[in-house]
Amino acid sequence: MIDSRLPLALDGGGLEWPAEGRIAVFGPSADVDLDGIPKDRAEIIHDFYPAHAAWAARGYQVSVDSSELCAAAVVCLPRAKHEARALIAQACALSEGVVVIDGQKTDGIEGILKAMRARVSVHGPVTKAHGKLFWIDAPLADNFADWAAGPELTEGGFWTAPGVFSADGVDLASALLADALPEKLGKHVCDLGAGWGFLSAHALTREGVEAVHLVEAGHTALECARRNVTDPRAHFHWADGTTWEPGHKLDTVVMNPPFHVGRAAEPQIGQAFVASAARLLSPAGHLWMVANRHLPYEAELKTRFIQVEEIGGDGRFKLFHASRPIRKKR
Repeated sequence: MIDSRLPLALDGGGLEWPAEGRIAVFGPSADVDLDGIPKDRAEIIHDFYPAHAAWAARGYQVSVDSSELCAAAVVCLPRAKHEARALIAQACALSEGVVVIDGQKTDGIEGILKAMRARVSVHGPVTKAHGKLFWIDAPLADNFADWAAGPELTEGGFWTAPGVFSADGVDLASALLADALPEKLGKHVCDLGAGWGFLSAHALTREGVEAVHLVEAGHTALECARRNVTDPRAHFHWADGTTWEPGHKLDTVVMNPPFHVGRAAEPQIGQAFVASAARLLSPAGHLWMVANRHLPYEAELKTRFIQVEEIGGDGRFKLFHASRPIRKKR
C-alpha cells in the first residue's frame, strides 16, 4: 500500500513536493494513510462512490474528476491496465511538477514501470509490501498522450470506458439474465449495480414499466449508462448499492452484483446486494439475479426472501428469482 512506500520516498528517498500548490491524488483506497501529503493541499480524485464518500468523511477535498492544473500528482494504480494508463496520462497532463506512481505487484506495477522507463527518466523505485513506488518529472503530457482514454462507442453500439465492468462488450452473465426476464416487471424497477446500463435497457422494453432506477457506484460507468440509456423513464443514481434509498418501495430489482474489489472473490459484497434488494422491494416485490455458479448466495437469499428458486443458467452462471422479502420485526 502507498502508506508503506511514500514515507520512505519522502524521508531520504529523493522525493520532494513542490513548496506550494495542490497535490492531486488519483484513486487511493479509502483505508490508506496519506500523512506524507499535506492534507490542506491534497485533492482526492475518485469516481467510486463509497471511496469518494469515505475520503470526504475524513475531511479531504474530494472530486470525481479534474481538469485543473496541479503542482504535483499521485496515481494509485487500479487493477485494470487501460484504466491505469489513462489515469497516468491524465496526471501527466495536469501536473506541473512531479508525478508519483504507486501500486501493488498484483495491480501490474512492474509492467507500468517497464513501459514508463522506455519513454522517460524514472526516479526510484521504492520497493516494499509487495509493491513499488516511483516518480517522474513533469510536464510530460506529450510522452503519454497515447495512453489517454475515456468513454467510447464499441462495435456493439454501447458506450463503455477503461475500468468499467465488461468494457469490451456485453457481459455473458448479464445477457443470460436479460433473456430470462419476464414480460412484466411492474411499474418501478431498479437495476442495482447498473454498470453501463445493459440490463436497464432491457428492463425498459418490458410492458408497463414507468421508471427504471440505475444505481451505480462508478461515476464513469454511470456516465456511459447515460449515453446508452436515453429513455426518459431512466433515472440515474451515483450511489452505493448497499445503502441507496429510493424514497418508495419498488416492484422489481434486477442485478448482476459485483463480487470483488481486488483480485480475490469477496461474496459478502454480493450478499450485501441481496440484503439491499430485499430492503428496497415492496412486500410482493421480485428479485431477478445472476451470479457466478461458485458464489454462495443461496443462504442469504433464503434469509431475505420467502420464496427463492434457481431458474436456470449454465456451467458458469446461475439465475435466481426471489420474491416476497422478509420484513424483520423491530
